[in-house]
Parts: sequence; structure tokens; C-alpha cells
Amino acid sequence: MKEPRRIIRKPLLTEKGAKQKAGENKYSFVVDRNANKMEIKAAVEELFGVNVEKVWTAVFPGKRVRLGVHVGTRPVWKRATVKLRQGDRIEIFEEV
Repeated sequence: MKEPRRIIRKPLLTEKGAKQKAGENKYSFVVDRNANKMEIKAAVEELFGVNVEKVWTAVFPGKRVRLGVHVGTRPVWKRATVKLRQGDRIEIFEEV
């Protein structure tokens, strides 16, 4: 298994994520594209000391961007949303 800090890249702080955190106890992260749900679950449990009930993932394609005559693409990225057991919290989300 990969190192947990390589699987979980960063927390994803959005308005939708704030609503999910408050109402449904769900948290979102940007994760490694090659990580599967079991690896994500194990990484969150190890890094934050919580119990994960369910994991959802979504892969977002890189968008095409232009800067003058130059054309490129943004990188492909993967989002993981995890639902925690009732009563568990991740403290880094509470500070924001």
C-alpha cells in the first residue's frame, strides 16, 4: 500500500463541501488518481484517526485552456468524498 500522505493530496474546501460537512458528516479530498476506494479509506483512517463508513470517488478531466496562441490542458484530478461514522470529526476542516 502507498504512503497515506501520497494518497491524500489536500482537503477540498468548497461551499458544497461545507454543507455536506455540516449536514451529512462528509468530507472531500483531492487524492492520487491511481488510488482506489480501499486505499483512500485506509489513508483517511490512519491520518486523521477516524472511522470511515463509505467512500465516493470522481475523476475530473483536464480542461482545455488558452493563453494567447498557446493551447494546453489542465491536469486530470480525482476527488474522494468520505462519510465518517456519527460522532467523528476531522479537525482541520473545523478550523477553516
